[in-house]
Amino acid sequence: MDSITHIALGACIGEAFLGKKIGKKALLWGALAQSVPDIDFIAGFWMPLSEELLAHRGFTHSLLFILVLTPLLAMTANRLHRELRIPLNYWMLFFGTEMLVHIFLDGFNNYGTGWLEPFSHHRFSFNTIYVADPFFSFWPGLAALVLVLIPIMSPKRRFWLRLGIMLPGIYLGYASLNKLKIDSDARGILQDRNISYTRYFTTPAPLNNWLWYIVAGDDNGYHVGFRSLFDKKNSIHFEYFPRNSELLDSLTEHKDLHQLIRFSQEFYTVEKYGDSLVFNDLRFGQIIGWKDPREKFVFHYYLQHPESNELVVQRGRFAKWDKEIALALLRRAIGKDLVE
Repeated sequence: MDSITHIALGACIGEAFLGKKIGKKALLWGALAQSVPDIDFIAGFWMPLSEELLAHRGFTHSLLFILVLTPLLAMTANRLHRELRIPLNYWMLFFGTEMLVHIFLDGFNNYGTGWLEPFSHHRFSFNTIYVADPFFSFWPGLAALVLVLIPIMSPKRRFWLRLGIMLPGIYLGYASLNKLKIDSDARGILQDRNISYTRYFTTPAPLNNWLWYIVAGDDNGYHVGFRSLFDKKNSIHFEYFPRNSELLDSLTEHKDLHQLIRFSQEFYTVEKYGDSLVFNDLRFGQIIGWKDPREKFVFHYYLQHPESNELVVQRGRFAKWDKEIALALLRRAIGKDLVE
């Protein structure tokens, strides 16, 4: 999830654990505790980009990291609030819960989270919620803001606390049901059209949970399409993108290539843009792909021009967006403007 959502949800959980013990300071402690796994951003200051991609949501999002850091944070907080006589075990439960919630939620996005690092490099990606979903984030954000503003003794705090924690949980369950429905539809359509594949995933399109991005393919290439929960036709318009892995034969010693392949979890294609080969990670979707099925992929990495790869994960996420594109996304999300 995005950092603001983690901060807001962390503040609500802090209120639940510590609100009656340390007042509104609980909101701050909660926001800080929930944000701890994201300290991996510091790696970006000295790591090459391809290594940074693997470091993000790596060890600091692992169970081992939480196991090691929880007692250290608990002892620090216990010393700072010694006069309150809060048991050390309670502090440990608080910090452990906050960080576990963080890495659990990140596992529902498409980036991938290294829960088992360093023992396994497998990345857990349930691909259930877009990394910035306003329908998930609004409620903890609103609740955290209200909890900051209303008096500490107000009986309304309990209502807002429950709203900030329970509604995101309900929405997560709703999103999981949506994914099951999309997966059932997509696999059935792929079977009906005799499209074979060895790799497959679905993930939400930007900012919603109704329109889903679908990828199915193998070492030769991938079929890419979109389907809305409200599509009435039992069909998906797929565009085929050849993998073109043979274009990489001359780059076997390229320092970034093997890391990029590992990061992509094998969901990649290669293209040539001008004088540079471009590595596409398909997991992050297409730039306005619901409107133009042949658009570029959000994550496109210039293999011969690494200096052009800053913000590689973000740069295409909202490229070409304007009012018309936003409305096109909304129409497609509710089952209209289906590409034939």
